[in-house]
Amino acid sequence: EEEDEEEEDEKGRWRAVASWTWDAHDETCGICRMAFDGCCPDCKLPGDDCPLIWGACNHAFHLHCILKWVNSQTPQAHCPMCRREWQFKE
Repeated sequence: EEEDEEEEDEKGRWRAVASWTWDAHDETCGICRMAFDGCCPDCKLPGDDCPLIWGACNHAFHLHCILKWVNSQTPQAHCPMCRREWQFKE
């Protein structure tokens, strides 16, 4: 009987495994060409310090990449993918 109880305990256990991905149409940043599940060249580790940012045009980029891009454009920044006037998505 003891063996039966142990077998039931083993079968009743669950181990949850989860994963996540960014909800972006592309898999890589259009500026640095690094994967979205990784990080931009300026960061050492992926995660909250290297989030994705979407434009009003629905193109996504690493935060650091698009900030550099926007700051290098004068007088008005444009999306590096579609050339529409860059606006951060609300």
